[in-house]
Amino acid sequence: MQELANNGYYVVLGLGASGLSAVNYLHKLGVNVLVMDSNTAPKLADDLPSGVMTHFGGFDGDKLAKATKIIISPGINPDNPAIDHTKVAGVPIVSDIQLFADECHVRKIDIVAITGSNAKSTVTTLVGQMASDAGLSVGVGGNIGIPALSLLEADIDVAVLELSSFQLEAVTGLGAKIATILNLSADHLDRHGTMAQYLTAKLRIFDGASVAIVSKDDSQLFDACQAVFTGKDCVVVQTNNLDSDGNGKASNGQASDNQINGNGKSADDGVVCYGIRDIDGQLWLSKNNTPLLASDKLLIKGKHNLTNALFALAIGEQMGIALPSMLATLSAFTGLPHRCQFVKNVAGRDYFNDSKGTNVGATLAAIVGLGTVYGEQSLVLLLGGQAKGQAFTEMAALINRYGHSVICFGQDGKKIADDLTKGKTTCPIIQRQTLLEAVQTASLLNAPCVLLSPACASFDEFLGYSDRGERFVMMVQDLATK
Repeated sequence: MQELANNGYYVVLGLGASGLSAVNYLHKLGVNVLVMDSNTAPKLADDLPSGVMTHFGGFDGDKLAKATKIIISPGINPDNPAIDHTKVAGVPIVSDIQLFADECHVRKIDIVAITGSNAKSTVTTLVGQMASDAGLSVGVGGNIGIPALSLLEADIDVAVLELSSFQLEAVTGLGAKIATILNLSADHLDRHGTMAQYLTAKLRIFDGASVAIVSKDDSQLFDACQAVFTGKDCVVVQTNNLDSDGNGKASNGQASDNQINGNGKSADDGVVCYGIRDIDGQLWLSKNNTPLLASDKLLIKGKHNLTNALFALAIGEQMGIALPSMLATLSAFTGLPHRCQFVKNVAGRDYFNDSKGTNVGATLAAIVGLGTVYGEQSLVLLLGGQAKGQAFTEMAALINRYGHSVICFGQDGKKIADDLTKGKTTCPIIQRQTLLEAVQTASLLNAPCVLLSPACASFDEFLGYSDRGERFVMMVQDLATK
C-alpha cells in the first residue's frame, strides 16, 4: 500500500473492535491516525496505541475533509448526517475489510468471503474447521469473532470471512478467491431502506471474485448473482427440486441448463451442482449424481443445516480440501450456540434456542428445519423483540403448517401479532410482555417442541442475541427444577 507512505493522516470512524483493529494495523505501518467516535468516552479508548490522535463526542467535518482516507466502522451508516459529505467529497471512504483485502493481495493470501441474511456464522465456522482439519493455515473472522485485520497478525495462507451488508457497502474491490451469498431475506431495512439497496450491498462480495457459489433455490437471488459475477467458475447449490439422479431442476421443473456464470457456461459444460437426494426414503448430501453423506450422520439437524452443509462442501472443494477430510469434519460438527441449539427436554417438551434468528428469513428456516422433524402443528413459536422495520405477514403460511401456537413478546410483540393476524394465521396467537412470561406460558401448552427464534433484534430487553439466548437457556433450566 504505497499511499500509506504519503504525508497526512487516516481517520478511523468508530472505535469498536473492527475500528481498533484498523487503528492498530495502520499504526504499525507508521501511518498518522485520527480516531473519531460519537461517544465521549469509548470503551476501547484505553486500548489505543500511544501517539494516536483522538476526537471523541462527535465527528469533525473539517478534519474529515483533510484526511487521506476514511475507514468507517460497520456500525456507522455511511449516510450518517453527522458526516458532512459536502466537505468529504473526494476523500475515499472504505471499510476495514477493504484495507484487509488490499493487504491480502500483496501477501498472496486467498480470501473466502461468505455473506447472506442467515447462516453466515455457521457456514463460516464450518468452512474454517474444514480448512484447519485439512492442515491449511487458516484465519477465520470478519463479522464473526476476530476482526479481519487482526487475522494478519498470524501467518496464514487463507482467510475465511463472514461479511455483513454493513461491511460490504464500503468495499470497492474485495477480490475474493471464492465468494458466496447464502440467501437473502428482509433484514436491516432500517438502514438500507429497501430490499434492492440491501441486495446491492450484498452483491459487492462478487467484485473481483474468481469463483462464485450460488443458490438456485431463490431464483431472484440467483439471477442477481449471475448478473454481476464475472469470474471464472460458478458452483450451484440447490436443495429444492433435485431429481433422483441428482440433476438440478429449476423452479419450473426444467433442467438447469441455463446460463449460470459470467462466461455463459451451463450445467452441460461441467458446472458442479451440490444438492439433496432422496435415496430409499433417506436424504443424502450429494454432488451431481454422487451421494456423499446421509443426513442422519449429521449432528446438526433440520433442512436449513443440510443447506449449510452443502455450501460448506462446495466452498471446501474450491479450496482444494479433500472430500474424505471434509466429510469427517462435517460429521463431527455440532453447530453453534444460539442457532437451533437443543437446550433440554422438560415435561415432554423439547426446547430449542435459536436466538440468532434475528430476522424473518432466519426464523422461517428454523421453522421448516424443526417442523419437518416434529411434524405439523407441533411448534410453540416464541417471536419478539425489535422488528427492525420488517413485516411478518409472510410467516403465516409456514406457521399454519407447523405451528401449534405463537407467543409474541417484547417491544414489537403487538406488531408481530397484528401482522400474523393480517396474514391469516390460524393457530392461537398469545401476547406477553417479556421473554420470561413467554417461556412460562409455553411450558403450559401441550406441544412437543418450543422454539425461540424471535425474528427480531434483542436490544429492547437484552444486551444482544447471545445474552437473550443464554437467558432463555437459564429459564428452561429453571423450569426443569420446578
